[in-house]
Amino acid sequence: MAKLPTVAIVGRPNVGKSTLFNRLVGKKLALVDDRPGVTRDRREGDATLIGLEFRVIDTAGFETDDPQTLPGRMRAQTEAAVIQADVALFLIDSRAGVTPLDEEIAQWLRNGDTPVIVLANKAEGRAGESGVIEAFALGFAEPVPFSAEHGEGLADLFDALLPHIEAATIEEDEDEFDEADPEAGPLKLAIVGRPNAGKSTLVNKFLNEERMITGPEAGITRDSISIDWEHKGRAVRLIDTAGLRRKAKVEDKLERLSAADTRHAIDFAEVVVLLLDATRGLEAQDLRIADQVLQEGRALIIALNKWDVADNPPALFQGVRTALDEGLAQVKGLPVLTVSAFTGRGLDQLIEAAFETRAAWSKRVTTGQLNRWFEKAVELNPPPAPGGKRIKLRYLTQARVRPPSFVLFGTRVDQLPESYRRYLVNGIRRDLGFGAVPVRLTLRAPKNPFGDK
Repeated sequence: MAKLPTVAIVGRPNVGKSTLFNRLVGKKLALVDDRPGVTRDRREGDATLIGLEFRVIDTAGFETDDPQTLPGRMRAQTEAAVIQADVALFLIDSRAGVTPLDEEIAQWLRNGDTPVIVLANKAEGRAGESGVIEAFALGFAEPVPFSAEHGEGLADLFDALLPHIEAATIEEDEDEFDEADPEAGPLKLAIVGRPNAGKSTLVNKFLNEERMITGPEAGITRDSISIDWEHKGRAVRLIDTAGLRRKAKVEDKLERLSAADTRHAIDFAEVVVLLLDATRGLEAQDLRIADQVLQEGRALIIALNKWDVADNPPALFQGVRTALDEGLAQVKGLPVLTVSAFTGRGLDQLIEAAFETRAAWSKRVTTGQLNRWFEKAVELNPPPAPGGKRIKLRYLTQARVRPPSFVLFGTRVDQLPESYRRYLVNGIRRDLGFGAVPVRLTLRAPKNPFGDK
């Protein structure tokens, strides 16, 4: 049975944590009293909120006593619960307003990795309005007005919890894959390019043997050939492929089959090396191949072959670099290396770059780190307000790796301009260490729990 996402309820004593716990689990499991400090140990229960299922943890009131005292040990239990949770509900008493202890708890929560929702409890009537407004100063997203005693604000709580619960469910689905080290297996490295770029010669030089037939004739290689090899003790699966010409020039049935086999090899690979002939420079077909690799979500490296016989290397390199940045604007800064399959120049650097690129392609960012970056990115460049209606971006999560894929939750995200999506994707690459690997961003709006009623 899949593990339920976990929600921890935290706050200072007597703000209504146990009342909220009982409300969510639908039973009076936790003792409730006007006296502070009734709850000491963590209490857990299965909760359901308008069809949303999760595990909820009731914690002791957060106090600042010495760690060796009973309140200090209770605080340690609370801290452990928050660290293990997928999201924390930070309760304040909206009628009492924000207290110094609330501010201290907020500072502690901001320093952690667990996403936080501020719940302004006891907000029924007008008496709690000022406290809800004060809660904005705690430094989190918009506080949710709520009444645990009367059950008011359940739909708003559902809306706030939904992206976190969905994100935790996505991550749970990925756990089976993530538990295995994604870099433990052999590096699946495909060599692609136009005919006669030197792909088979490159593979032979890696292997230090004439494993592949080579020659001046274009199109010698027809099938994608997979070869297991080791580079300095690390396993590599080299895949030599048939040259890819522009579709309009492909008339022979066998060449069409070879091209389809090459595209299948790209799907199988983790990292793809697009080999260019430095004596011919970058051509339109090279950009089409590169775009195809990126569309498939593979990590891409550009290698300029025959560098030992290239004319005016500095100008050539700069020209290729500029043309790539302009022709593949969706992934600027692709690794560009110079090699010679004939002499072996630059091949060690190429393999090292392939391992580094796979590491970036397989990288997962913690939810806390991702959302700290996300909050700053939105603060520096808020989304537009088409028609005067604000687009509200709530939460960003990494749904999977290989390629890195992210889900952005918010309202009216269908109206988010493509330029803003590119702004976020480029920032993720630049600031979070993904480099030039393809990054996918999916937009998702919260479901309306009453939409079908």
